[in-house]
Amino acid sequence: MSADREDWLGPRAHGEPCGRAVLKAEPEHFRVTEILDIELSGAGEHLWLLIEKRDLNTEDVARQLARCAGLKLRDVSYSGIKDRRAVTSQWFSLQLPGREDPDFTPLWTEQLRCLASSRHSRKLQRGAHRANRFVIRLTALQAEHARLDERLQRIAEQGVPNYFGPQRFGRDGGNVPQARQWAERGGLPPARGTRSRLLSTARSLLFNRLLAQRVAEGSWNRIQPGDCLAFTDSRSHFAADRLAADDRRFDELDIHVTGPLWGGGAAPVSGEVLALERRLAETEPQLCQWLESAGLEQQRRILRLPIAGLTWHYPAMDSLEIEFTLPTGCFATAVLHELVWLDDEPGGGLESET
Repeated sequence: MSADREDWLGPRAHGEPCGRAVLKAEPEHFRVTEILDIELSGAGEHLWLLIEKRDLNTEDVARQLARCAGLKLRDVSYSGIKDRRAVTSQWFSLQLPGREDPDFTPLWTEQLRCLASSRHSRKLQRGAHRANRFVIRLTALQAEHARLDERLQRIAEQGVPNYFGPQRFGRDGGNVPQARQWAERGGLPPARGTRSRLLSTARSLLFNRLLAQRVAEGSWNRIQPGDCLAFTDSRSHFAADRLAADDRRFDELDIHVTGPLWGGGAAPVSGEVLALERRLAETEPQLCQWLESAGLEQQRRILRLPIAGLTWHYPAMDSLEIEFTLPTGCFATAVLHELVWLDDEPGGGLESET
């Protein structure tokens, strides 16, 4: 793993990496499948397509679909952005009022194919899928299997710090200086895509800083007085003092401590937790003010990432294949960060796992 990537992820919770490995020697070594809990009606002006793509960007696929269907890009929707160097299955929707299904046959290749299609009354919204299932093969593995087994079992039982992955900060962290430049000017990029990307980068940077501090002090997976809690799959939150003393859901990884996704409004924490978050704001006043002036309201994100359905095996002595499910908006790199040092193959940089 490069030093740049280490800069965007904070300290580890489970100790030093168990060894080294190569990530994404081949696109097939990184598979992602969206889990979408939406029952499609079979009728409506929106055509939903489950697309499997290999070594292609999500945005590039959306452009190809729009061009083939004779639509504007804004009429093609998807729930999350998936990695390029990977084999991923994700849903797209196309708004086709009063039109028959287009003929997409010219698009389908070894890199791109349609697994399912259906009509529906509504378009696919960002973040609508419930989770992502990952199957990741690490190659050129240099680590003792017994040590890896012990670490993976610990990760399954305790979760990992829920860092935003280096993908969020752009290639070589290039999004960060751009965000700082706009914050210094006190303005916003005119292009909606750029604006969204840089605001998200600033929020992610601040969140990772806060999480890194709580990992360093050992409180990322412990409830502190004044903390704010949330369920794994819920965006709502509540004060820690509302959790009954005999409630086991925190220990069972159903409820977690949260940190701020910066924006306007009062923070729902108090005491030393509030003081910590205020000290964070004091280190990056321009970014915080920029996010607030952009009209973003403060939200919360869980600090601890539970790993559902974690299994693993060794296809060969020098390779490890792991499979697990993460909630929407969480990063497989946060899991790998706790396991091994990663050496990316050329062209194997991660882009997104939302």
